[in-house]
Amino acid sequence: MSKKNKSDIENDQVESAQAETVEVEEQVVEELTKEEKLEGELKQEKDKFLRLFAEFENYKRRTAKERIELFSTASEDVMKTLLPVLDDFERALTHIEDDKEAEELRKGVLLIYQKLVKTLEQKGLKLIEVNKGDTFNADNHEAITQIPAPTDDLKGKIIDIVEKGYLLGEKVIRFPKVVIGQ
Repeated sequence: MSKKNKSDIENDQVESAQAETVEVEEQVVEELTKEEKLEGELKQEKDKFLRLFAEFENYKRRTAKERIELFSTASEDVMKTLLPVLDDFERALTHIEDDKEAEELRKGVLLIYQKLVKTLEQKGLKLIEVNKGDTFNADNHEAITQIPAPTDDLKGKIIDIVEKGYLLGEKVIRFPKVVIGQ
């Protein structure tokens, strides 16, 4: 019996050692599982953070772009309303030049006109250069009417400029209105 007892004791010790090993392995597996869970959660949170950060950066870029467009659009409306005033000044100057008695009036109107043009140019308004005899381009000009060309070399070319065209920055706010020859 003492032999059995010894072997039973040894078996019990081996079994208890194996049980402890299994428990330790289960704890290690549990710890690894906890670590893996935490790592997975950390990766998810990092991913959420990066996506949120990228979305916020896109939002900042978009709002900055919209703000710039808003400023340019606001000045565009003001410029469009001032263009007829500019046209009226030009008409007044052409009519006053004929009258020799109104020299002082012409100087005053010219001074005001130049000041207005200078102020509008500082705000980004540019005149679109169009000359008589230039080739008509439907993308850059607005044809009001066609008349028979006085000479053959003026066919399809600009004969008269009715209204000047203007750019605000790089955008056309009014196309030049022209008469072309047939």
